[in-house]
Amino acid sequence: MNEEMIGRIVENVLKKSAGLSGKQEMSLRLAEALSKRVEEKAKEMGIAVVTAVVDRAARPVLIHCMDGSYIASFEIALNKAYTSAGLKMSTAALGALSAPGGPLYGIQNTGEGRIVIFGGGETLLKNGELIGALGVSGGTLEQDTGLAVYGSGIFEDLEQDFR
Repeated sequence: MNEEMIGRIVENVLKKSAGLSGKQEMSLRLAEALSKRVEEKAKEMGIAVVTAVVDRAARPVLIHCMDGSYIASFEIALNKAYTSAGLKMSTAALGALSAPGGPLYGIQNTGEGRIVIFGGGETLLKNGELIGALGVSGGTLEQDTGLAVYGSGIFEDLEQDFR
């Protein structure tokens, strides 16, 4: 092996050990920007929500409660994000699959009660790769679902500002 090859191997090992293996990660700054945009939209709608952003392993990166949001929305938003990251799908899509007679019927009874089967949780993708997930709680089912879909839809554009 020559020195250049050894140098590249060492560099790759160091990058991987530092969590810089080339996979895009969910940063706190990116999660904050996403939460801010979703909350601005919620404010326009006249509702106070809790936003939760998790990384690809469903670990919380940010949970933010707007003034006046419901206490219960904290856990609900976090569980919506957890469900979306953990199952790599929106909670609304999971709801359809877990209806009586569906292929995932009863899944909400797993995961120590953390699995959510109604809208408000969306995956966050970059180039088709799961980066994390967003959970929104505090409005009606339609409002939470709409806000989460909105956040997921603007995520890739936001992500470009945080490379």
